[in-house]
Amino acid sequence: MERYLNIIAFNIPWPANYGGVIDVYYKMKVLHQCGVKIILHCFEYEREHSPELEAICEKVYYYKRHTGLRTNLTLLPYNVYSRKHPELIANLLKNDYPILFEGLHCCYYINDPRLKNRKKIYREANIEHDYYFHLSQAESHPIRKCFFRIEAWRFKHYQKVLEHADQIIAVSTTDADYLRRQFPGKPVEFMPCFHTNDRITVKPGSSGFILYHGKLSVIENTQAALFLIRNVFGQLDCRCIIAGMNPPVSLSKAAAPYPNIRIEANPSEERMNQLIHDAQIHVLITFQATGLKLKLLNSLFAGRHTVVNRLMVAGSGLDQLCHIADTPDEMIRICRELMQADMDPELIGKRRNSLYPTYSNQHQGERLNNIIYGKR
Repeated sequence: MERYLNIIAFNIPWPANYGGVIDVYYKMKVLHQCGVKIILHCFEYEREHSPELEAICEKVYYYKRHTGLRTNLTLLPYNVYSRKHPELIANLLKNDYPILFEGLHCCYYINDPRLKNRKKIYREANIEHDYYFHLSQAESHPIRKCFFRIEAWRFKHYQKVLEHADQIIAVSTTDADYLRRQFPGKPVEFMPCFHTNDRITVKPGSSGFILYHGKLSVIENTQAALFLIRNVFGQLDCRCIIAGMNPPVSLSKAAAPYPNIRIEANPSEERMNQLIHDAQIHVLITFQATGLKLKLLNSLFAGRHTVVNRLMVAGSGLDQLCHIADTPDEMIRICRELMQADMDPELIGKRRNSLYPTYSNQHQGERLNNIIYGKR
């Protein structure tokens, strides 16, 4: 029997070049390989329509987001209310296939009585009220700070809508434990994020620079990069590169006094891939423990040594593959040691044994297929 699946995505998931859309795209890709016929519903948000999606989907629907001040005048989260669209619910009602909601942002119709008898799967990407609360703390602009604080409050109250999901799939064990406590009657599974790596591609040997990478327009990543510039990279003698999409001016200003620190804005996919493979050390820190930590997986599949703080690996099960440092002094000391340490084949073998099968796209795709449709 043919298997069809509706997927509602918060954005157009191509190009797959930042956390959330990477998870969506590679999840769709492996489900397609498993024989699932995907009907994709995605919201247009700063991206073009994508012919690449047609290759793995039976049908792709695009919907305009309703943004602006009037959309904010609601008790629902702005990021949910701006993704309601009459054509979306009309298209969902054209079939009776299961529906995968990609994140709380996409859940406006999850409690619609017309979908009462449909199988509804919620894919968690963040504990959204925690995420927006941390954004509010990191933000200095008063209007944006106020928006993030209000959005956190709205998401905290909106979260109860997940009572209407038949299955919850969390991106970390920490988030899974939280969701089990909040929804004790719901089945909750941990499933790490899907990613670009089909195999371990770590280079043996060594190089002469340290890398921090991420979507630099995201406040959390800007905050992490500024912390590293001021407290870690500025105290080291080796080259340090901070690379990612749309870095704010504040990063260039912070790095300017240090000749060993370079900001690489909007590197091509090829260049970012080169940086990830060639770096001697990946330094990755976060100031909140929830959500996708995709850059950690990319670093472990493709990079040499990885230095993280504890929050970065919380709920991931990847602690044993990383060097953990929570203070600037610890980070500086470990970085100095690792700059002299080759990545040898034994360490690469340990990575492979630890990452497979749990962090394999193929393994998790088959699991998801079984969760939605039952074992065949």
